[in-house]
Amino acid sequence: MIDRQVLVIGPDTSIRTALMQLDRGGLQVVFVEDAAGRLVGAVSDGDIRRGLLSGSALEDSVGGIMNREPATVSLTASQEHVDALKSRRGIRVVAVVDGEGRMIDVVGEQGRIATPLETPVVLMAGGRGQRLYPITKDIPKPLVPLGDVPMIDIILGRLHDQGFRRVHVSVNHLGHLIEEHLGEGTALDLEITYLHEPAPLGTAGALAQLRDAIEVPFVVMNSDLLTQVDLRRMLTFHEGTGAAATIGAREYGFEIPFGVIRREGDDVIALAEKPYHSELVSAGIYVLEPVALETLAADEYCDMPTLLGRLMDDGRRVGAFEIHEEWIDVGRPEDLERARQAWERRRR
Repeated sequence: MIDRQVLVIGPDTSIRTALMQLDRGGLQVVFVEDAAGRLVGAVSDGDIRRGLLSGSALEDSVGGIMNREPATVSLTASQEHVDALKSRRGIRVVAVVDGEGRMIDVVGEQGRIATPLETPVVLMAGGRGQRLYPITKDIPKPLVPLGDVPMIDIILGRLHDQGFRRVHVSVNHLGHLIEEHLGEGTALDLEITYLHEPAPLGTAGALAQLRDAIEVPFVVMNSDLLTQVDLRRMLTFHEGTGAAATIGAREYGFEIPFGVIRREGDDVIALAEKPYHSELVSAGIYVLEPVALETLAADEYCDMPTLLGRLMDDGRRVGAFEIHEEWIDVGRPEDLERARQAWERRRR
């Protein structure tokens, strides 16, 4: 997080002091905030050189030489957006600001945006994992290891890397083992709480417990997904659509292993040898507005398609965000093996 004593100055600060701050900060830029704490400018060594060449003195204030349009991104900006902004502006450092223009963090030359977000994440971990039986007879699927690391630890680690800190975990089948393993999340630098399902409530039913606890958009994802998706980018996309919900969608394709016949009546009008067919399918990752929780009743069984259908029936918009990054749904033994191989490749 930002060290304000080093990286932040006021508009009345002298150019001489700004030079000293530049040297101390090591980012080749300092940021200028007004009395209300809003970001109003940035000063680089280039700005100072140009100011001195134009006649400014070292004791003059930086207000006269600062860049009044510093490069900024929102709290939910994706790494892709940060990299594109750096490239477009030819800069090394970007400021992260909140909705009121106050600087929360900076992303340096080699840094990746991971500013802690207030956005909650709900991990659905209450399923029985029946397709992985007998592996899941005595261990809940989220604790099945990839190599020597439980799957849920990998998922939570990636959430932390992207700046998420507040996580709710829904539990039912062998849930006490998940709670014993994760605790309150202290070891992972997370705040973890639990949604206890008295009986299996489907892929959305446990969310009813959050009805009075969440007032901002939140992420819901299955706890058996190994994916590199940039959830910050998905959040930014969602915020720009005005939708009540956004579904993470992924292309699923398959080849029909036979020649397909197209006909009109008894006449064949076309033949296709082993055609390839594709559809967009739900990737088990969603961004929901709090209003979605109003459609749920306590302890009601509800799958996510039902919840989303209710929103659409109410005239609310549901969007789709295409996921192109690595994505493995660990549902079957062959998927588990593929996930283990992918995890091992990334660790090398």
